Amino acid sequence: MAGVEIKEKTMTRDLTQGNVVKQLIIFSAPLFLSNVLQSVYNIVDMIVIGRVVGGSGMSAVSTGGNVLNLLMFLAMGFSSAGQVLIAKSVGVNDRQSIKATIGSMFTILLSMSVVMSVVCFMFRNQILHLVNTPEEAYLYTMDYTIICITGLIFIYGYNIVSAILRGMGDSKRPFYFVAVATVVNIILDIVFVAYLDMAAKGAALATVIGQAVSFFYSLIYLYIKKESFGFDFKLKSFIPDMVISKKIFALGIPMSMQAAAIHLSLTVVAAWVNTFGVISSAIAGIYSKLGAVMGIMSNSTTTAAASMVGQNLGAKKYKRVPQILFWAMGLSAIMALICSLALYIQPEAIFLLFTKDMEVVSKAAIIMIPSILNFFGCAARTFAFGIINGSGNAKLNLAIALFDGLISRIGLAYLLGFVLAWGPFGFWMGDAIAGYVPLLIGGTYYASGRWNRCR
Repeated sequence: MAGVEIKEKTMTRDLTQGNVVKQLIIFSAPLFLSNVLQSVYNIVDMIVIGRVVGGSGMSAVSTGGNVLNLLMFLAMGFSSAGQVLIAKSVGVNDRQSIKATIGSMFTILLSMSVVMSVVCFMFRNQILHLVNTPEEAYLYTMDYTIICITGLIFIYGYNIVSAILRGMGDSKRPFYFVAVATVVNIILDIVFVAYLDMAAKGAALATVIGQAVSFFYSLIYLYIKKESFGFDFKLKSFIPDMVISKKIFALGIPMSMQAAAIHLSLTVVAAWVNTFGVISSAIAGIYSKLGAVMGIMSNSTTTAAASMVGQNLGAKKYKRVPQILFWAMGLSAIMALICSLALYIQPEAIFLLFTKDMEVVSKAAIIMIPSILNFFGCAARTFAFGIINGSGNAKLNLAIALFDGLISRIGLAYLLGFVLAWGPFGFWMGDAIAGYVPLLIGGTYYASGRWNRCR
């Protein structure tokens, strides 16, 4: 009975016992729905502005979205680091460590978001020139980028709360928070863009307001349940714990570099595509959003696998880890197959979801093969990041940042696009092929058996 009382009081979910497949599905299902909703409200901006404004608006959302994704690298890296630390602390039932990690995450990441917003606002013109923003879409892109930069703190804040909950084994609440953001974003997108004619500015404002509502909703939830989470929200609790902070930075920096390198490579490739004109830039936006759909979908099983691996390593349940990884990759592969079949069977219908510009639609078939390769690359990365992030191996995250994010992705895109003169098709093919590099690194790490010695 004592064990039951502890679980109820701490509101943590034990992922170290029971049927692995059932645990993975139950834990990943809300994450899957959350990520589907997140992909929906990321795509809504593109669909609404594509239908109302046209190719230049799509280019603005695509280019501005790439810049925003690049600015997200710290939120992704450090929140993932905190999730791993919390999951391991849950595995050994160390409540003090959980409390210290939560407080340190809030202070470190929210401070970073403010600094990033100020710096990027100061250099906004240079950033847009650096990514070769098409002249026809420049003003729209500037509007979109400035508003998203201003709302960066809300996006970071949501990532903090979601990482805390996932680390503790709770995947349902993040789904509720995303659902709220999605509804708000869709409604405001239609109001701001379609009815108030605010173009890209309206799309960005809808996204930021949706994220803000979601963040405050999640923050209020944590405060109401503060006793259950073991975090009292007193000012002294937000003072970063030096030991925990060192762990967050030791793991967060490589994870951030990994995220930054990948998004930097995508931004570089998008900048090369932009030199081929606004039509190619608009098609790049569709390719990016299709990849984001699959990436966000497969991320549900990746996140679930990482949390499960973290808890099981903390509890020294090593035999469960291989089952978690292979089942997670299998579920992602099924999602990749479904997305691939949909794109292959009804490509024009899918492209028409994004724009009514028939010139864009008629040329968008060029991204079919790269997109399908990208779908299955996302599935392959589920295995790699499940074992690497779950075990908290900072060095391998850094290796992936260098080889996948920079050397392979940019190198292959340059080789196929410029050297072999394939143009935009070569850029997208290089990006898709490079997505399999993490599997080589993660697979080698798994085969070595060193993951069960990573504490």
